[in-house]
Amino acid sequence: MNKRLLVGFAGVALLLVTAGCLGGTSSVASDRLDADPAETYAWESDVDAHITVQDNGRFRAVYDVNSSSLELYRFDGFGSRTPLSVEALRYRYENGTVVNGTELRARGGDVTRNNRITNVTLPADANGDGKLAFTSSSTPKRFALPVLVEGSYEVVLPPNRRVDFPIFGSVQPSGYETEVVGDQLHIEWTNVTARNVVVQFYLQRDLGIFAVIAAVSILVGGAGMLYYRRQIEALRERREELGLDVEVDDDDRRGPPPGMG
Repeated sequence: MNKRLLVGFAGVALLLVTAGCLGGTSSVASDRLDADPAETYAWESDVDAHITVQDNGRFRAVYDVNSSSLELYRFDGFGSRTPLSVEALRYRYENGTVVNGTELRARGGDVTRNNRITNVTLPADANGDGKLAFTSSSTPKRFALPVLVEGSYEVVLPPNRRVDFPIFGSVQPSGYETEVVGDQLHIEWTNVTARNVVVQFYLQRDLGIFAVIAAVSILVGGAGMLYYRRQIEALRERREELGLDVEVDDDDRRGPPPGMG
């Protein structure tokens, strides 16, 4: 009986751990937070959230934060929160001073992580008004992230990427505007209150490759159908030559009338 109870408790504990109830919290390594971003963050942007998607399946984000902390996460396939992996973290005070992860901690802030969220506690002297920037991972040709702060959003795609062709491109939520600056597409929302921002995009040359593949497929398919039809016609002619397809009238099947032979 005791053994069964022990097994039962172990099972419950395992379920609690996998559900996140007993997951521990740990600090994110300072050397990771202090790493340099690929390019300068878009501090001067006037939107509440500015996302720059990079060529390598990563992105740089800048959030206007008016609270003492910010939870960073994304949703898994089951709709549960999982912590967002961050690096090259920076905080910019209202006066323009920028600090890295180590300096943020020295000023009373912290960056911790459990199995549901990455929590950024802002410096004690931040006065709840500044901008938080970090770099994280994305998916090639698709950016998706929960709406971590409500308000205006801007997503900047890598050079020569577009979203217009329905099969390869899509943007959620609706109500956005687009503008091409140089060779980069900017997607802007005045106010986002949806659960997620999702941008599916493609490289412009992909459309040309797709057109060539489609044309070749049509030609090959058409040639195959023509060949198949010709084979059917040849087989029909051959059967007729052998008398296999000669139709017999009903009168011929019944034979001559009685008395006639």
